[in-house]
Amino acid sequence: MIKVAIVGASGYTGVELLRILVRHPEVEISCVTSRQHEGLPISQVFPSLHGFCDLVCEPLNVAEIAAKSDLVFTALPHKSAMEVVPGFLSAGCKVIDLSADYRLKDQSVYEQWYQAHSSPELFEEAVYGLPELYRQDLIGARLVANPGCYPTSIILALAPLLVNGLIDAESLIVDSKSGTSGAGRGVKQGTLFCEVNEGFKAYGIGSHRHTPEIEQELANLTKSQISLTFTPHLLPVNRGILSTCYATMLHGQSTAELLALYHDFYADERFIRVMPGNDLPNVAFISGTNFCDIGLVSDERTGRVIVVSAIDNLVKGAAGQAVQNMNAVCGFMENLGLEIVPTFP
Repeated sequence: MIKVAIVGASGYTGVELLRILVRHPEVEISCVTSRQHEGLPISQVFPSLHGFCDLVCEPLNVAEIAAKSDLVFTALPHKSAMEVVPGFLSAGCKVIDLSADYRLKDQSVYEQWYQAHSSPELFEEAVYGLPELYRQDLIGARLVANPGCYPTSIILALAPLLVNGLIDAESLIVDSKSGTSGAGRGVKQGTLFCEVNEGFKAYGIGSHRHTPEIEQELANLTKSQISLTFTPHLLPVNRGILSTCYATMLHGQSTAELLALYHDFYADERFIRVMPGNDLPNVAFISGTNFCDIGLVSDERTGRVIVVSAIDNLVKGAAGQAVQNMNAVCGFMENLGLEIVPTFP
């Protein structure tokens, strides 16, 4: 058994971590923190947790949390995470950080898209936590940078094509749609029910902060610089991400040939489901799970391939992937605690 703390437990990602970890056979939850709900049982903050976790929300005291924890999930906003992660590492804890603070490897790029960074010396050590691509680096790691939700859906969708040199990387266009939980639990006018219901809009065109993360990781696959067009959209649903990726093919493979390639590339990956034939992913069929569903079509008329992926932004896009990373770091079976059947309807 390992003792884990969840720092920032009162957001959507925090409650997803709790939902998964309360049924994990190798985990004891040692502590949950919440500045806003300090002193309240977490089951009062989230009534769905009644009878599963009734820990009282504590203040964020690094020394006290570290003294009773082996591993810490930091489910904090960017900037807030970098203020506490070095302290947890110094105290001997492993850290899985769900913010953006350690995902980028170039300090200047991070500061261009976010703000000044107080511990850039940790960039090199932080392992980008996408197990399907960086599993060996995760084993025994001290600090894991959990990927963003949009990047997870896009990188997994495109990796087989880029690794095998089958597409023109300069032709990449990605169109993604996310449920409103991706904006967090805080009250914002743009995600109020009346603002979102019956609507569908693009946002952050050319300026979304996940863009440099996506480009960094796709460049790692091709060993060359990548700039892509990325347009996110807000869907009037609670959860889920659907990403549609377009690229020009270099060799004109058929849909069947490309599907065979994807099946081979992800043959041993429990959480990647390559859709058969002409079936395409639907966010309704991965809800509440750590799966990433991928389908594709080779459009021989235009010479392009269209790859579609679907994930739950709160699970494979955040908390579930964090637990998958924890399993890899600690030497557990990677699917431990994550064998969840999707909810439908």
